[in-house]
Amino acid sequence: MTQLPRYRLTDAEKDALLERQALLIEAQAAQIAALLARIEALEAAPAKPRKTSRNSHTPPSQDPGGRSGGGKAKDKPKKPRPSRPGVSRRLAAAPDETIVCRAERCACGADVSGLRQSCRMRYDHVDIPPVTPHVTRVELHGGRCACGKRYRAAPPERMPPGTPFGPNIHALLAYLHHSHHVGFERLARLAREMFGLSISEGAIANAMHRLKTPLEAERDAIRATLRTAEVVWSDETTTRINGRLHWHWVFVTPNAVLHEIAPRRAKAVAQDVMAGHQPAVWVSDRYAGQQDMAAAHQVCLAHVLRDVQYAIDCGDAVFAPALAKLLAWTIRVGRRRGDLKDSTLQQYRAKADRDLDRLLATPAPHPAGRTLQRQVKAWRIKFFVFLEDRRVSATNNVAEREIRPSVVFRKVTGGFRSPWGPSVHAGYRSVTSTARLAGQTAYGAIRGLAETLFQPAAQTA
Repeated sequence: MTQLPRYRLTDAEKDALLERQALLIEAQAAQIAALLARIEALEAAPAKPRKTSRNSHTPPSQDPGGRSGGGKAKDKPKKPRPSRPGVSRRLAAAPDETIVCRAERCACGADVSGLRQSCRMRYDHVDIPPVTPHVTRVELHGGRCACGKRYRAAPPERMPPGTPFGPNIHALLAYLHHSHHVGFERLARLAREMFGLSISEGAIANAMHRLKTPLEAERDAIRATLRTAEVVWSDETTTRINGRLHWHWVFVTPNAVLHEIAPRRAKAVAQDVMAGHQPAVWVSDRYAGQQDMAAAHQVCLAHVLRDVQYAIDCGDAVFAPALAKLLAWTIRVGRRRGDLKDSTLQQYRAKADRDLDRLLATPAPHPAGRTLQRQVKAWRIKFFVFLEDRRVSATNNVAEREIRPSVVFRKVTGGFRSPWGPSVHAGYRSVTSTARLAGQTAYGAIRGLAETLFQPAAQTA
C-alpha cells in the first residue's frame, strides 16, 4: 500500500491562513459582544405582559387557564350565589287535556267519594307525542283523449312533483344546520332516529341548495333596506370556502341585518354593499376598511378599553388609568341617556372633550402610555359621538353579537365546501336575524320562506 505524498504549506500560505483565522476570530468576538449587549438590554427592559382577552383582541379561548386571562380557573374565588325567591312553572293557559281526579277514601279509611270536593292541587304534565312523518301519496290519473293526445290530472297545490320533502322538513333542516350547527351526517341520523325520516346527506344538501333562490331574494330586499339606514353597525371575521380564507361581514341597523361573505377584507366590500349610500353614523372597531363610510363615526370604546388595559399592564400608571376612568364614565352616561335632557347630554359631551384634551396635552411618562396617547390622538373625534346622538351606542357589541353564531358555525363545521353554501348561510343569517328584530323566531321566518318553494308561482318559475 503506497502512502500519498503529504502536502506542505509554504511560508506565504501559512501566513495567509493565520491572517484569515485571526479575522474570523475577531468577527466572532464582535458578534458575541453585540449579542451580549442585546441580552443585557433585554434583561434591563421591563417585561411586556402577555396579551389576553382583557387587554387585546385575543379571543378568550386563548387565555391561560380560563376566560379572564389570569391564573387557573380553580384558583379564582367563587362569588356567593345570590338568593332568589322560589318559583314554580306557570300553568299552561289552554291545556290540551284536563284530568279531574276525585278522592275515594280518607287516610283514616272513611269513604269520601260521595262528599263534596274542591280542587286542592293543580299541576301540568307536559310531554311531546311521538313525531312521525306524514306521507301523502299523490296519484295523478289521466288517459287518452278522443283527439289522440294524452292527458293527466294537475298535481295538488303545495305538493308538486320533484322533491318528496315538504316545507316543514326544509325549514327544520335549515334551522338545525344554520342555527344549531348540526352537520349533514348528524342531521341524517337525527331525522332517522327521532322522526323516523329516512333522508340522505345528498338530499339534505339539495334541500339547502333549493332554499338559495328565495334566500337571495329576501337578502336583496334587506340590502335595499340597509341602504336607507341612518345608523349602521358593522364587523367582520374570517371564514373558509374549500380551505381558502374569506371574510364574513355583517351590517346591522335597527330594522335590518345583512350578512355578506366576500373573498377579501377590503373597504370595497362595504362600499359595494352600501352602493353609495352614506348613513349619518357608522359604528365599528378601528379597522381601516370600515372608516369614512358615514358623515360621523363612532369607534367601539370596548376595543379602546382593552388597549388601555394593556398599557396599564405594561406599567403606565398615569395616562392609561386616567383614560380608563374617563371612558368608563362616558359609557355610564350613555346607558342612562333615556333619563337625560338634550342640554344635559351636551354638557356631558363638552366635559368629556375637555377632560380628554387635558389628558392629551400632558405628555405620558411611560413608553406604553405615549404609544396609547398617539393612538388616541389619531381617533380623537370618533370617541364621543354617542353622547350627542341617542341612536348610537358606545360599543360595537350589536354587530359582534350578531356575527358570533357564524363564528361558532365556522368552528363546528370547518367552513364551506360548496360554491353555494356561503350564499345560503349568509341569506339564512340575514333573514332570521332581521325577522328577530321584528319579534319573529328563526324557525318561523325560515318556515314561511320554505312555503314559497311550494306555491304555484314558484312551480311555474
